[in-house]
Amino acid sequence: MPITSSAKKAMRQAKNRLENRKPYKSRLKSEIKKVLTFAKTDAAKAQKQLSVAYKVIDTAAKKNIIHKNNAARKKSRLAGIVAKSGAAKK
Repeated sequence: MPITSSAKKAMRQAKNRLENRKPYKSRLKSEIKKVLTFAKTDAAKAQKQLSVAYKVIDTAAKKNIIHKNNAARKKSRLAGIVAKSGAAKK
């Protein structure tokens, strides 16, 4: 446990920041998982879900939940997976 008052305040701030970030991180993971599951079954649905995932990823990057390069990497990898799933189904 923190002893100094500044350390106590830092702990409170860290807790609040964690609580503020949770919904964005959770939604991010959920949308990515949806894209991956649709990529295995239905390429058309995966393509539609990809645009939703892009929006969520961009929002998380804008709010500094994830780094912009991390967002770009996630989007690139998802696009590659969806593209492969569409090519494999045809």
